[in-house]
Amino acid sequence: MNDVLREKLKHLPEKPGCYLYRDRAGTIIYVGKAVNLRRRVQSYFRASTLRSAPPKLRSLVHHVEDLEIRIVRNEAEALLTESHLIKTYRPRFNILLRDDKRYLALRPAADRPFPRITPCRIRRDDGAEYFGPFPSSTIVHTALDFTEKRFGLRKCTALTPCPEDHTHCMADIIRFCSAPCMGRISEPDYRARFNEACAFLRGDRPAIIEEVAQQMREAAAREDYERAARLRDTWLALKELTRQRAKARLTPALKRPTAAEGLAALADLLALPKPPRIIECFDISHLMGTHTVASMVVAVDGLPDKRRYRRFRIRTVTNDDPHAMAEVIRRRYTRLRDEGGAFPDLILCDGAALQVRAARAVLKELGLFELIPVAGLNEHFEEIVLDDGRPNLILPRDSAALQILIRLRDEAHRFAITFNRSLRLRALRESVLDEIPGIGPIRKRQLLTAFGSVRRLADAEESVIAAQPGITPELAHAIKTALKARVHDPD
Repeated sequence: MNDVLREKLKHLPEKPGCYLYRDRAGTIIYVGKAVNLRRRVQSYFRASTLRSAPPKLRSLVHHVEDLEIRIVRNEAEALLTESHLIKTYRPRFNILLRDDKRYLALRPAADRPFPRITPCRIRRDDGAEYFGPFPSSTIVHTALDFTEKRFGLRKCTALTPCPEDHTHCMADIIRFCSAPCMGRISEPDYRARFNEACAFLRGDRPAIIEEVAQQMREAAAREDYERAARLRDTWLALKELTRQRAKARLTPALKRPTAAEGLAALADLLALPKPPRIIECFDISHLMGTHTVASMVVAVDGLPDKRRYRRFRIRTVTNDDPHAMAEVIRRRYTRLRDEGGAFPDLILCDGAALQVRAARAVLKELGLFELIPVAGLNEHFEEIVLDDGRPNLILPRDSAALQILIRLRDEAHRFAITFNRSLRLRALRESVLDEIPGIGPIRKRQLLTAFGSVRRLADAEESVIAAQPGITPELAHAIKTALKARVHDPD
């Protein structure tokens, strides 16, 4: 421990806040929170910690060369600040909160005919009124459940509920739903209930929480302890929600760049004629050269648009990412060109210069080189790869432009891996047929074509299987017996 760090440890305040550890190069390597900064931070550097702590913690302490603290007003503010700092700096010793997971908030969908309230983790600039975020997701779900039942709000996801939505719904019986789908409440009356629910979540109806407490006491007086316990849990959750809401109001707003600002910055960095409103991102996935696939995810105005996602099976190569990238770019933009479709404002390739170079070569071959700019994102260093004579761009982690590309690249990576995994699981299930005597490649293909999947084949009756050309009753019985013992995962 150096003298500067030792001196800072002596003067730590006994207040809530966040602490940031830096290594010799000044890089932030860990972010933590504490109700008492002095007690928490000093605990890292005790002799007992260095002797008996887990290896990861000892390694962290040995790397700390400097310390920085952020004092906040309360524990809830410390939680939210810690989450923001971890997402901003992504310290390598932090494990929790390194993904894009955020604390839960509640979003009233006031623009719908019969509005509902839903939990969400991303606060968008969409004009909606958000309640939260709140550090405790359990409390959020409990409060939402109570609010829906108390005010008769619907839970179904239909844009405009109708009698068809009631076919398999019993919410009006078991959840006190006002059932607008059955016409039991008019739209103005329902909206009045919705507005009251929002006022309650806003903190303008404290008497309702006292009603729950009174019901709890009455249930206990009747010796209905089971109901009293449920009401107690609800009452405590609502009280805690009120406390967290009050603390959240004291939390200073952490200004985050908007998607429009990020796209404008991206246009300046890449020398684009305008902010890239539509970005198409490609990723390649395979397992040691098997089941090579590609994914394409699309961002519109900086936000993913899942309706435009596409996935591809690579036909020409196996364990060669640049050539696989060339194939998927050729297939995608040949079709767009021939059908007169709209081209994106930017193509993003997950990978280094080889993938970008392959994409550019295909676009040149298709006569689209001047129309669609291409960039890559190197996963190892999160640097933007241009491969057009300009050097790669290394941006700060909190750059709005970089964050848009990282989120899109990660989504393409997830989508590709999911597709690759589904193909491998399907091949594994189909391999069960190879072990049945009398089933060769031709009959296997015939059965899969007829039934669609191994799962559906396993669920079919023996008589239906035996009705297939070339399948005897004995072979049908063997197929059912083998699949019954081996096939468990649905397609």
